[in-house]
Amino acid sequence: MKPNPDNRADNTDRIQHNIDMTIDNIHRANEMIEKTSDPKMKQTLKDKNERRQDALDGMRNEIKDEAAAAKNRELQ
Repeated sequence: MKPNPDNRADNTDRIQHNIDMTIDNIHRANEMIEKTSDPKMKQTLKDKNERRQDALDGMRNEIKDEAAAAKNRELQ
């Protein structure tokens, strides 16, 4: 079985899509936090948003790495 070639052409687009969706989820969770009176649910949503923020930081670093790798491929 042959491994698939490493096709990184759409990585930045894919990562950017994931960033956009994560930001949307953060906003939706914030809306739910405002609407709910359940303290346990509020805390759960806040915890999820903290994890989402950490994931965003990682995705932003990843997209920078991908952009640098793309630039290096162009120069070669």
